[in-house]
Amino acid sequence: MKIKDVKTFVVANPPPHYGGLYWVFLKLTTDHGVEGYGEAYSVPFHPHVVSRMIEDVCDRHVLGTDPFKIERLWRIIYSSGYTQRSGPAVMGVLSAIETACWDIIGKELDKPVYELLGGKVHEKLRSYTYLYPPAHQADVRGNARNGADHADVYTDPDLAAECATEYVKLGFTAVKFDPVGPYTAFDPRQLSLDALDRAERFVKTLRQAVGTEADLLFGTHGQMTASSAIRLARRLEPYDPLWFEEPVPPENVDQMARVARSTSIPIATGERLATKYEFVQLLGKQAASILQLALGRSGGILEGKKIAALAEAHYAQIAPHLYCGPIEGAANIQLDTCSPNFLIQESIQTWGGFHADILKKPIQWQDGYIIPPKEPGIGVELDEEIAAKHPYKGKKLHLEMLDEPVY
Repeated sequence: MKIKDVKTFVVANPPPHYGGLYWVFLKLTTDHGVEGYGEAYSVPFHPHVVSRMIEDVCDRHVLGTDPFKIERLWRIIYSSGYTQRSGPAVMGVLSAIETACWDIIGKELDKPVYELLGGKVHEKLRSYTYLYPPAHQADVRGNARNGADHADVYTDPDLAAECATEYVKLGFTAVKFDPVGPYTAFDPRQLSLDALDRAERFVKTLRQAVGTEADLLFGTHGQMTASSAIRLARRLEPYDPLWFEEPVPPENVDQMARVARSTSIPIATGERLATKYEFVQLLGKQAASILQLALGRSGGILEGKKIAALAEAHYAQIAPHLYCGPIEGAANIQLDTCSPNFLIQESIQTWGGFHADILKKPIQWQDGYIIPPKEPGIGVELDEEIAAKHPYKGKKLHLEMLDEPVY
């Protein structure tokens, strides 16, 4: 079996854009007619440039190769250009290709990928979601109107508590939020007293609203210096969050470890990291106990399995990141299902809306849990007709940072 064709899809995610403005998908097709799908996460270039990057790598390294030889193909792409570095550009491309190869392998063998990586450990997968405006507030609450933004949920603790209560009624046992203010090109920074007060008020209000029915996931994005993160953590500890996410930018592992040593709240991080080489540094310095690998960036499914194994040996758990499309989500689900140290999976609400429309069969979610698919490969198929009807024509990138500091 050989890979004979590559096709990319740059899909516009309609309003309210939960999961990003656009998604970049890949399809590989073999000479046996087997098709495999992958997704690249948050490569820092315009998505049409990313599409061309995928095509370039496939032209040079993938077409004509055996999709079963994933380890060999991974090393060749990773080492191309004599870099052997896990930069976000090459790793996003590599992750999409690797996932598509696993999808092909599973379909050729008529097995879900998780059955090929140790077998099913979990019958269902606990999930969480960010807080988004309830539908009846979306018409009346500022930025939430027309689904344009969910900023109000991060400035109004009472609205956030109402949202959290609604999600708990749906079955969620954990919700995530980031009330410390926008991340910027000038992070990390020392939070103001107002920002510290707002964050503490958020957690207190949410804890009072949900009680012990749901975990609170404090989802920062590296906005703080270590000293600021420690000050904030001390305020949050009485409300017992399940985690304190990426309290400092991820490149300085020593500072992340400093925060971890200074608080009883578990540190979670990893969405901006890639490969076992970067994650093992976190684990070796005990900088995090919950790893949030993003399979559309971290190296794909097999690399994710290796990262999960490293975490298991360090008594750490995995909680894969998801803020993109459902193909990466499907890959996450395959890894989660066969990983003993799986903790919880990020969802975009209940996997409905465009996340369901873009698939021929939506991901199953029930009462707060994802049901692993029994279909072969990664368990989902891209609806290419829907993808073709939603081409991305915008100029903005998936995630953009403020160009002014926030104090």
